Amino acid sequence: MIKTTEHTYKTEFTSRDRELLEGYFRLADSMADLIGPHCEVVIHSLENFEQSVVKIVNGHHTGRKEGSPITDLGLKMLRLYEQTGEVTPKSYFSNNKGGEMLKSSTCILAGEDGKPIGMFCVNMNLSHPFPEIIKTLMPDTSQHQSFDMTENFSASAGDVVEQALTHAISEVDADTSVNLKGRNKAITKVLFDNGIFELKEATNIVANHLSITKHAVYKYIREFKS
Repeated sequence: MIKTTEHTYKTEFTSRDRELLEGYFRLADSMADLIGPHCEVVIHSLENFEQSVVKIVNGHHTGRKEGSPITDLGLKMLRLYEQTGEVTPKSYFSNNKGGEMLKSSTCILAGEDGKPIGMFCVNMNLSHPFPEIIKTLMPDTSQHQSFDMTENFSASAGDVVEQALTHAISEVDADTSVNLKGRNKAITKVLFDNGIFELKEATNIVANHLSITKHAVYKYIREFKS
C-alpha cells in the first residue's frame, strides 16, 4: 500500500507489478491510434512520483515525455482513491500551459492484491477546430483499404459465424475463377484464413449451411493446415 510521511509518498513494487503495468502500453498506443493525433494517452507508474510517466503518446499536448512527474491532481486523485476506493473525478476539463482546453479521464491501475500501481490517463485536446478533430475520426476516402475491413458485432458466437459465412459466400461467389465444384472448399478456406473455426459452433453451422458433412469440413481444414 502507499506509505506516507509529511512530504514523501512511496509504494513498494514487485517485478509482477512492473510487468502488469507494461501490459497496458499497447492499450495506450491503441487508444491514441483510435482517437487520433488530438489525443494524448499517458501511463503513470506509482513507483516513483518524480518520474512517474512511463508511457506517453502524443505528449506534445502537455509538453511531457517519459520520466515526467505525476501531476498535483494525480496525487489528489490517488489520495482520494486510497481513502474511498473511488477515482474522483473520473473525467474532467483542464487547461495545459498554453491555455488549450483538455477533456481528460483517469483510471487507477491495480496490481497484486488490488494495490494501486499506476494511472491510465486520456487527454483530448479540444482547442483545435471541431471539424479538424472530427476529420481524424472519419474514414480517409483516399485509402481504399479502410473500406475493406469488416467486423461482426454479435451477441453470440453463432451469429458471428453466420455473418462471417455470409461474407465468405459473397466473396467466393464474386470470384469468377471459382467453379461450382470448388465453391464449398473455397468458402471454407476463407473462413479458415479468418480464424472462424476457432469458434466451437463453426463446423456445424458451416456444414449445415453448405449442405455438406462435418467430416467434409474437417477434411478441408486438415488440407489447409498441411
